[in-house]
Amino acid sequence: MSENVKVSAIQMASGTNIDANLLEAKRLIKQAADDGSKLVVLPENFSFMGQRCVEMVSVAEHFGDGKVQSFLSRQANDNDIWIVGGTVPLVSSDDSRVRSSCLIYNSEGELAGRYDKMHLFDVQLVDANEQYSESLAIEPGDSSLVIDTPCGPLGVAICYDLRFPEMFRDLIDKGARIIAVPAAFTEVTGKAHWDILVRARAIENLCFVIASAQGSFHVSGRETHGHSMLVDPWGTVLTELGKGTGVASATVDLDFLESTRQNFPSLNHRRLTCKTS
Repeated sequence: MSENVKVSAIQMASGTNIDANLLEAKRLIKQAADDGSKLVVLPENFSFMGQRCVEMVSVAEHFGDGKVQSFLSRQANDNDIWIVGGTVPLVSSDDSRVRSSCLIYNSEGELAGRYDKMHLFDVQLVDANEQYSESLAIEPGDSSLVIDTPCGPLGVAICYDLRFPEMFRDLIDKGARIIAVPAAFTEVTGKAHWDILVRARAIENLCFVIASAQGSFHVSGRETHGHSMLVDPWGTVLTELGKGTGVASATVDLDFLESTRQNFPSLNHRRLTCKTS
């Protein structure tokens, strides 16, 4: 494991044309790899983003078999890079719902981990006249994930998970030094909370956060916030995009992380602990 590794957050404006989305993802993954990144994080719904969550059911793949999964494996191997594959809709135990799964592939194209989104976005945004009911189309996961990568121990959270600090503390307790957050924040919620939440999760857990977002107007008519960013354990934004597609890259310095934790050992000063799975 290297102490200084370049990583990238990829930002997209995905629509309902899977082939077009994969072609754009391929271009951006190659761009990150050519720039020296050893790990990339794709945004939530990178391969398919419709107007309503229920549309994902029609494009769900069986775990271990499907166009999107084959694409991620191939791109990881071809570019010699680890890929945190945003989310892929996978067949669940409920025919009417999918698992929103983040699949991680190592640089040889092998599946290294899977995390199924646990917290589902069932909210009403009154001022924007928008309502979301992810639980109608998504079956929630029930376990967190931390895996070893060339960049260090990596945890994964997806979009709405960002609002649940106890989940991030669970990832830290399991050894995470970096947390990848594929997301598709709406423009309304993103403008109000995205920067605050991403930086807060990095600061309170003294970890790096790689937050990859959808970020533009979509063919479906939806608008997402964008502003993919990488944040260090002190809450410093190392790099950030605005709107549109692109790649944000920065170096993960684990020596800095460890020295920050040693000099500012707030994780060791906790008086209350959460019950975790």
